Amino acid sequence: MAEPLKNGFGRDVPERIAAMIVNAHAGFPSAEFVAYALDGYDELELMPRARRIADALFRYLPSEPTKAIEVLVTSLGAKTERLKGMEPFIYLPHVLFVAEHGLDCPEESFHAQYELTQRFTAEFSIRAFIDRYPDESMDRLRQWASDPSVHVRRLVSEGTRPRLPWAPRLRRFQKDPSPVIELLELLKDDSEEYVRRSVANNLNDIAKDHPDLVVQVCGRWLRDAPEQRRRLVNHALRTLIKQGHPGALDVLGFSNDSPVAVKELSVIPGRVEIGDKVTMSARIHNDTGDTHQVLVDLRVHFVKANGTTSPKVFKGATFQLDPGMHGQVSKSVSLAQHTTRTHYPGRHQIEVLVNGVVKASAWFTVSQ
Repeated sequence: MAEPLKNGFGRDVPERIAAMIVNAHAGFPSAEFVAYALDGYDELELMPRARRIADALFRYLPSEPTKAIEVLVTSLGAKTERLKGMEPFIYLPHVLFVAEHGLDCPEESFHAQYELTQRFTAEFSIRAFIDRYPDESMDRLRQWASDPSVHVRRLVSEGTRPRLPWAPRLRRFQKDPSPVIELLELLKDDSEEYVRRSVANNLNDIAKDHPDLVVQVCGRWLRDAPEQRRRLVNHALRTLIKQGHPGALDVLGFSNDSPVAVKELSVIPGRVEIGDKVTMSARIHNDTGDTHQVLVDLRVHFVKANGTTSPKVFKGATFQLDPGMHGQVSKSVSLAQHTTRTHYPGRHQIEVLVNGVVKASAWFTVSQ
């Protein structure tokens, strides 16, 4: 079992932060700060621990926001090689502090986030400034899109994701994503995969509210596109592809009226118990006289507690099938209980999707 994340954010964190701040602000009451931060600390999970430290920062840093932000930034010291693992999370309280207490001094807070994102990330805090100062924030992000730091450039994309996980949604961009797409245009050919992957994730977010718009953008981006941009577009369209969106499939060259056929579909074993696994295999045949681009996914309809089903699509494979050729797709699915999925007994359906269209189906039964 994985160790809880909070264990990597122990009682030493407020002590280390206090030592950093004392170096920048000699009058900082480090003992009182640490005592306040650690009151009830052990019972808290990761994010509440960080918020507790942020509250302590607000209590013991200078009351003037501009001065408090200045002290925090100075305490960061010189940039060194980016920390690994849980180490960068030492700056999570700083980010929370800026998001909550830096809104009245945006210029100083933009600078703080510029520094923090190069050590940790400011993708959560920047959203508060986008909400309060939309024009100023977008102007700053536009400047940062050409920054020498890969982490700053990634913040431009990651911080503007309308549906960033574990963060409040940016409703203004869910309604009108055009300002975000303007930023993504600047980053689509970034030299770093780290940034391009974020661009793809942002487009994938937008596609959940504006699928046809994203298909249009991706179609335009694919014209004379280098290979790295093609990979970006493939990743950006992943949710629409799983949904069988005809426009997304067409942009990637997969016709939804493909004449290829599923000749063999097996599910082994046909009856399993919770905790076991089932293996699905499908053979795709092209019996026509033409070459066809084929995208194959497997969709499982998992039985829920109330007896209804919930579908989940598993990525299969892509083929270019010449006349008379065939391709094979296999996938093993675990029926072990996880926090992200609870399995229930019942009859489960499997479907083979070829270019988004169901071409074959089979069943397996799960027992207690």
